[in-house]
Amino acid sequence: MHRHAFSLDLARPLSTAHGPIREREGVLLGVEREGEVVGVGEATPLPDWTESLAACRTALDAVTGVENVDEILRSLGTESDATDPLNDAPAAITDPLADAPAARHAVELAVLDARGRHRGPPLADLLAASPASAVPVNATVGDADAEATVEAAIEAVDAGFDCLKMKVGVGALERDVARLRAVRDAVGPDIALRADANGAWDRETATEAIDALAPLDLAYLEQPLPASDLSGHTALRGRGVDIALDETLTVASTDAVFEAAAADILVLKPMALGGPARALSAARAAERAGVAPVVTTTVDAAPARTAAVHVAAAIPDVRPCGLATGDALAADLIDDPVPVDDGSVAVPTVPGIAGDAFDHVFDRLLEQ
Repeated sequence: MHRHAFSLDLARPLSTAHGPIREREGVLLGVEREGEVVGVGEATPLPDWTESLAACRTALDAVTGVENVDEILRSLGTESDATDPLNDAPAAITDPLADAPAARHAVELAVLDARGRHRGPPLADLLAASPASAVPVNATVGDADAEATVEAAIEAVDAGFDCLKMKVGVGALERDVARLRAVRDAVGPDIALRADANGAWDRETATEAIDALAPLDLAYLEQPLPASDLSGHTALRGRGVDIALDETLTVASTDAVFEAAAADILVLKPMALGGPARALSAARAAERAGVAPVVTTTVDAAPARTAAVHVAAAIPDVRPCGLATGDALAADLIDDPVPVDDGSVAVPTVPGIAGDAFDHVFDRLLEQ
């Protein structure tokens, strides 16, 4: 099995609870047959979302050390159910991945890619009978003063985006409300606006925020409260703005969210959930529970980002997804297979994730 580490600089720092992230480090996996890559997977851990990079590497050490691992994974790619491709994998492979979602994502994706390349269809066609040919995406507008926020919003609309996700919760609530009002005035009523607080508020502040933002026709407010506060999110629903949960899925199961009636929307990250098939399973469970799924990335490299596009395409009438993240990287492993055009992303039509587009990356990483 090919396995190579990579590190990609971000175009701008990514703020997290543990401080800014300036690069994304990960591992690229390649399932082999007679020395040729037949399936590619990516593990790019993100603090607060997945296991650490060290834990990811440890899990992959265990998997890649399994005897005849390439033959096993190729067999899974040929014979397993695409909706649960690791179900029949031996415990020597699945046990190390149990608490390592990013590592599991890499292995599951490699199996799915091998399956698509062996049988011919794109990943989206393996996951759904009639996937979409393109996926709508939102633009993300970061925290800034009102003037700069409006400027960024107008730039995104001019580029073809009709859905904007605004970062809030960094400064005072009054500042965020003023920023959102200014954007609504600037872009008009036909552009969907979302706000993402990343769990920054307490219950009182979140309630004030919803009451102030409801007149702006906000599409939804994402993660207003800390991840573990399920009952708090339940109490916020029905006040005029839909509630989306994102970080909560790192500490609570989807079933727990549904049982608590804590969300109108679930934001699903395949890397954090343990693979594309797992993310799609969560999306289908959400739809059965009357909760709308949205797919986003964890600022991944091209293989995982492309796979996330296939997952979103497998969800009927999916809402705009957070997949326009390629420009968050200063440079990627290859030219973007899923570029954004006029607010949407075309789904690749070649076998697997993106045909053999990623195979040459291994040669380049070997030369470094």
